[in-house]
Amino acid sequence: MNRRQRSHGIVRVIAVLGAALITGCTSMPSGPLTITEQGSFFVAGRKVQAPGNYDPTKSAAGADEGQAFWVDQMYVQYQIPQNRRRLPLILVHGGSGTGRVWETTPDGREGYQTIMLRRGYPVYIVDFPRRGRAGYPSFNGPFGTLAGAPIVQNRTGQAGVQYAWSRWRLGPRYPDVFPVQQFPMKAVDQFMQHLVPTVSDDAEIISSALVALVDKIGPAIIVTHSQSGLFGWLAGARSPYVKGIVAYEPGFVFPQGAVPPVVPLFKGSQPSGTPVTAAEFARLAQIPIQVVYGDNIPKQPIPDLVADGRRAQVVTSHMFVDALAKQGGNARVLHLPDAGLFGNSHFMFSDLNNVEVADQLSSFLESQGLAAR
Repeated sequence: MNRRQRSHGIVRVIAVLGAALITGCTSMPSGPLTITEQGSFFVAGRKVQAPGNYDPTKSAAGADEGQAFWVDQMYVQYQIPQNRRRLPLILVHGGSGTGRVWETTPDGREGYQTIMLRRGYPVYIVDFPRRGRAGYPSFNGPFGTLAGAPIVQNRTGQAGVQYAWSRWRLGPRYPDVFPVQQFPMKAVDQFMQHLVPTVSDDAEIISSALVALVDKIGPAIIVTHSQSGLFGWLAGARSPYVKGIVAYEPGFVFPQGAVPPVVPLFKGSQPSGTPVTAAEFARLAQIPIQVVYGDNIPKQPIPDLVADGRRAQVVTSHMFVDALAKQGGNARVLHLPDAGLFGNSHFMFSDLNNVEVADQLSSFLESQGLAAR
């Protein structure tokens, strides 16, 4: 079934797209938004089969025997506005998150989903494999175990409040807040409640699902955040349908054999990036790329290793851009303070000035010829 066949006609959506249902919402609709098509679907994935024969005459509750299960699929929801631009945006969440992070801000204002729809971009939001609505590789019994055989490790990870506070730059330390802070701190509890556990994330599985998505919908721009930066680079390196990448505070890739030395931290060091083939890196050099950082990132090593890791990431970003430039690449790093935007957190697309942050995205796409209707 293709995208047109999934269409349910014109749907008129009033502003915020459900943000008014969120506790503490203070935003007001800014006018009707016409959506010509919307829906959801899954891409990629595989079946796993438990041994034995399924017997419906026996109690099936809690039994895997003889049953097949889908795992590692990607969930995709999409909306297409009237008078659309040619290239859609694929919004990919980061660690401990789901696609919900793009839908609305913690305090109920319009998120990137609505902001960019208003600007004419079709928007595809994913929950990547083993996360959120894509489902977890869990069956009957111990987590990740199918009929006694481990499919994934029986282990999850979660960002706690104290770690998130420092790593995502809500403040220098919990519960202090930076003097200039754009994150909607009045809704910080709402934000913390949206976090979900991570489950044996696999870069090959997730990037392959992104490739399957662009294979299905055609040429697109990928917008990544944090953890998903790697998955966006891999998808861009492996699919001609990825026409641009905007990455918010990502990790990086380098050609095999040319990964730069580790970046020093206050204590120890941090690897510079993930190796890819020379051909894959050369493909990235053909794609317009923008890497975006917010504010309050340390400029010098500090004892808080969680926060210091972000500083090291900034150092690596310039190595990445330089490596692409040597191959004729078109990549740049944008520090939001250089654009007059101060106080932005790791989640700048949810910050109080997220419309102005989105303006930077729009300007980049316009400048690269990626905004045509």
